[in-house]
Order: sequence, then C-alpha cells, then structure tokens
Amino acid sequence: MDEAIEVLRREFDAEEGSFLLSLRGDPEWDRAAFTRLERAMRTVCEHCQGDEKLDRWLAEGFYEVATWVPMWTSHANFPRPTPEAYYEDCMERISHLAGWFFRGWHVYSDGYLWSDL
Repeated sequence: MDEAIEVLRREFDAEEGSFLLSLRGDPEWDRAAFTRLERAMRTVCEHCQGDEKLDRWLAEGFYEVATWVPMWTSHANFPRPTPEAYYEDCMERISHLAGWFFRGWHVYSDGYLWSDL
C-alpha cells in the first residue's frame, strides 16, 4: 500500500516520469506510466473501500484523473494510443476506479479480477 500511495503522490503532482506529465508535456500517451498509475489507483481503492473518510489529496487526485484525462486526451490534436479499443478501455477503467474510490465499492461482482490494460 505504501508504494501505491507514493506512486499516486508522484502522479497527482505530475512529477518527472509520471503519466500526467507525459500528457501535458509532449503530449504523449505513456503506456507504462498509465499502467503504473492504474495499478496504484486499484490498490488504493481496494485498501480504502471501507473507509468513512478519505484524504483530500487522494480525492482531488482521483477527481482530476477522472475528469481531466478524458477531456485532455479527447482533443482532436492529441495523439491517442492505438488501437482505439485500448484507449476506450483506459477511459472506462479511469471512470470505474474513480467511482470505486468515491463510493467504496466497484460495479463488478465479488471476486472480479481486474485485467491489465
């Protein structure tokens, strides 16, 4: 859990090597960085799902990823990753993770295995 928290701190601060910085900078969709972000988000969701209170910085980060990433990458000039299905799966995953984080439960049945994208 500590490693996932550190990944999210670096991501939400858009530090060097982060997925969010790669989107803002070049712009470029860094698949490895997205996977690192997505896995950390999943770990934190699982850990926090029973919590009554959430840390503000985590809530702000989940919100920003869920709202800003789809908006920014949907721009006609943004070089989205291919195939299109991969990109669509990533947008759906971000949305589902944000929902899980804020509600405390995910939309899938118990025992669901999250596939890597």
